[in-house]
Amino acid sequence: MNRGSGRDKFGGGGSRSFGSRGGGSSGNRGGMGGRGGPRSFGGRGSGISGGGRFGGSFGDRKYDFGSRGASGGNSLRPIDWSRENLRPFEKNFYHEHSAVTRREQVEIDKWFTDNQVTVEGNDLPRPVFDFKEAGFPQVLTDMLFANFQKPTVIQSISWPIALSGRDMVSIAKTGSGKTFAFILPAIVHTAGQPPRGHQKSPSVLVLLPTRELAQQVEEVAKDYCRATELSITCLFGGAPKAAQARDLERGVDIIIATPGRLMDFLEVGKTDLRRCTYLVLDEADRMLDMGFEPQIRKIVSQIRPDRQTLMFSATWPKDVRKLAMDFLADAAHLNVGSLELSANHNITQIVEIIDESNKQQRLMAILSDIMNKEDCKTIIFVETKRKADDLTRWMRRDGWPALCIHGDKGQSERDWALSEFRSGKTPILLATDVAARGLGKLHCLGRFESIVCL
Repeated sequence: MNRGSGRDKFGGGGSRSFGSRGGGSSGNRGGMGGRGGPRSFGGRGSGISGGGRFGGSFGDRKYDFGSRGASGGNSLRPIDWSRENLRPFEKNFYHEHSAVTRREQVEIDKWFTDNQVTVEGNDLPRPVFDFKEAGFPQVLTDMLFANFQKPTVIQSISWPIALSGRDMVSIAKTGSGKTFAFILPAIVHTAGQPPRGHQKSPSVLVLLPTRELAQQVEEVAKDYCRATELSITCLFGGAPKAAQARDLERGVDIIIATPGRLMDFLEVGKTDLRRCTYLVLDEADRMLDMGFEPQIRKIVSQIRPDRQTLMFSATWPKDVRKLAMDFLADAAHLNVGSLELSANHNITQIVEIIDESNKQQRLMAILSDIMNKEDCKTIIFVETKRKADDLTRWMRRDGWPALCIHGDKGQSERDWALSEFRSGKTPILLATDVAARGLGKLHCLGRFESIVCL
């Protein structure tokens, strides 16, 4: 069994796994430029707080990932962009702050070394060390200062590059603050384009692997969009299409989507991507692991080739490199930490090999030890939905405050269980291994002590 004991500022200690053959498991945890163009900002930004309060990211094959397979989107034909009359659009909204210009190179080099950052690319802008240096509209800067102390490492590097209109691939572990790294430049980019009018097509598309991750990004972005008078919607499987379709019919500036549900709407003409000029592929490695590459390629074929593209990934395997080579042009390459990113060193792992008949007794001993500590939470991963239900019922009968989530649970029930766990009202959460594959934002569930894998 893997036992976690260390903690970092995002909470979480590590993982345990135990079984008849043993096994290891790692836990991941995850803070936070340019002028806005022709639109005016302000008015509704006062007192709005952003970020911070959202759930983890789970997926299940029942609804979205893998359900369409390689054959999905057969009616969606690639656009021959060489025959299209593409109107020029503005990409570069970055103006270097005087403090950034004056900063000594030795200070910048030390910052790169201290933070284990490598950057490759031509004529890249310097990083920013403070929110005001990014040059965002004042309403966004005020919101950042109200909620955070300073940019995270990935934000410091990404904001100047993204605001400059450059393509970018960023390799960093979960919990690096990458959502703000792409969503705030996306807002500036959108506001700098001509008014949408009655067109359905968005300016920005963010593709993600799971519905909960999509909802999480929307939760982070919506207050900042509201403050700048931009519209945003979230498209994901496992929820009725009607409300999502109504948003698309009205037209939106920014779409956050999982590939399967977006393909559904593209195929029936509820939206199109001809006006999209800013594309984000978030958690690219996970999308490929989950079999989304055919859908991603079909979706990208609907977007003009001179778009700006940002790709974020926790790892850098060959298939992700191939995707970056195909989709990005003259890209900046950022890496925070080791390129391997195979283990989180904030986690202590303990593996125990236990007979099947003794697992339940050992689990109770572990939970007794954990629950004696103040404000501790535990996530337990099991192999099947039936086992999750059975173990949850048994634990609740025995007085343990436990809930479970898996693919047969409704969206509202899953959201409620995550909310109860996040708040600490129910400090034990059981989940299937399918949910485990999608749980990339454990820090968003609050501080927790252990992950147990049965």
